[in-house]
Amino acid sequence: MKPCTWSRGPLEISTDPERLDLDVVHGYLSGSYWARGIPRDVVERSIRHSLCFGIHDGRLQVGFGRVVSDFATFAYVGDVFVVESHRGRGLAKWLMACIKGHPDLQGLRKWCLATRDAHGLYRPFGFAPLADPSTHMEILKSAGQTAEQRSPPPTWGGTAWGVDE
Repeated sequence: MKPCTWSRGPLEISTDPERLDLDVVHGYLSGSYWARGIPRDVVERSIRHSLCFGIHDGRLQVGFGRVVSDFATFAYVGDVFVVESHRGRGLAKWLMACIKGHPDLQGLRKWCLATRDAHGLYRPFGFAPLADPSTHMEILKSAGQTAEQRSPPPTWGGTAWGVDE
């Protein structure tokens, strides 16, 4: 996928993964309410398997967002942030406009995201509370848990998936 870039004066939003500053992204996410304590290698892997959008002020990365998608029917927007020094400039709105306008994300049947405190940001882009929450399910684990804690195998009769140990 060819990287896209949008410009606004000295600011740019880019999907070029080479421009992302993992220190900035991990630093912010590991202190966020939704990913507190997330290991750096998990952030790196999430970036590798997502369409990422970095907000850049010259050489500095000042914001981020990523989309997990099949590029045909579904997209999940996550990890959206703007560093404190650059808030109040409409950058999160611009980022969401770039995400929703990305050429490879057009015509999708469903978009989703989760937020505790940014409903006002996402509402103008068509996001709304779940129409029927009873149709959605989730597995929710803490960002700092080990792989075994995140996904313990189901057991029947004392063995995992019925296989003798």
